[in-house]
Amino acid sequence: MDAPALPNRLRETAPQERPQERLLASGAAALSDAELVALLLRSGTRGLDVVTLSTRLLQEAGTLGGLLNWSPARFRRTRGIGTVKAVQLAAVMEIARRVLSQEAVAAPLLDHAEGVAAYLAPFAAGLEVEKFWVLCLNRKGRLLKRVEATSGTASSTLVHPREVFREAVREGASSVICAHNHPSGDPSPSAQDIRITRSLREAAAALDIPMLDHVVLGRRGLDPAGVGFYSFRSAGHL
Repeated sequence: MDAPALPNRLRETAPQERPQERLLASGAAALSDAELVALLLRSGTRGLDVVTLSTRLLQEAGTLGGLLNWSPARFRRTRGIGTVKAVQLAAVMEIARRVLSQEAVAAPLLDHAEGVAAYLAPFAAGLEVEKFWVLCLNRKGRLLKRVEATSGTASSTLVHPREVFREAVREGASSVICAHNHPSGDPSPSAQDIRITRSLREAAAALDIPMLDHVVLGRRGLDPAGVGFYSFRSAGHL
């Protein structure tokens, strides 16, 4: 027996209150996340109006930011999303990622963990795998180059000191800051994080390139400390 059809939320909404009309009247900022995604989708599917479909999409992703790293194949796993819509959504999310990733200044000053977390936030947004970055700094603590040393699986990444310091030596960095993300959103360091930090600290001392910090990126709402990142330096381990 077929499941009863869901109410058509769009049809039941007064014309002037529908997403397109509200955007024209009040601007895009007035719309909810679900309404903005509904405008990208343009239409729903049989038994599922576009607003309900966009709401389901967001529920599966958790947040709007959770969609940023979805592939077309991942979008297609949602009932009502075909190939064309999946490709369009993936393209829009990639545009958003690139816009977020544009650096506000050419050489940001990275002299504290909060600044490092804020700088890397656009690069870590929506990632479903761990990535490890090396920030090569000049003598004044300004960024010379950001290097993505490794990209791992959904649960872990491995990095070797030679991968971390290869670019630092090449760039003539005076110091480095290491950072990686936790896809779970909880930035609390794992046993592996602690081990690799010790190895990196020893390599840094041997090469005379100070490692100023190792920052683990998470999300504020999933961080037991409510901060959204973990700093080995602030915790007294560097």
